[in-house]
Amino acid sequence: MTKIKPWIEKSRTQVYKKYSRKIEEVIFELPDGTTSDFYIKAEGPAVCVLALTKDNEIILVNQFRPGPNKIMSELPGGYVDKGETPIDAIARELKEETGFVGQFELVTTAFDDAYSTMVRYCYVAKDCQKVNEPQQSSTEQTELMLINLADFKLLLRSGEMTDIEVGFLGLDYLKL
Repeated sequence: MTKIKPWIEKSRTQVYKKYSRKIEEVIFELPDGTTSDFYIKAEGPAVCVLALTKDNEIILVNQFRPGPNKIMSELPGGYVDKGETPIDAIARELKEETGFVGQFELVTTAFDDAYSTMVRYCYVAKDCQKVNEPQQSSTEQTELMLINLADFKLLLRSGEMTDIEVGFLGLDYLKL
């Protein structure tokens, strides 16, 4: 049994919003009776997929990411739209970003980080096949990349990509 006590939320105020990003200031009363403010990313659910072709190549997208300020490799994924199920969202995201479709299995869910409300649905997709070209937009210019399993494991270990946890969780789930 844990000795850690939960904090008591006293107030929550949205202090920033642009596109799908929101920041909330949350005031908590701590177990010792003091209060402290925290800034929480108030984000909806997201999806991400470790997708493999019939030849067991890993499907990645390269795109510019403003946080690290560089082009990054990442697994396909994105936000779940209002009224959309996570499975519908990941099928849509994979097809939009890569032009591939596949057979999806839910691996698990995971929190984005300790200061975010986002829950990420982590999927694997097997036997993926290309059915069209990726869809591009002004804020999402992507380049498709297919890599073999050994190179993907090296990329994961390098830390030079996003969605690393989904990659490792997917490999573990598939026993690869």
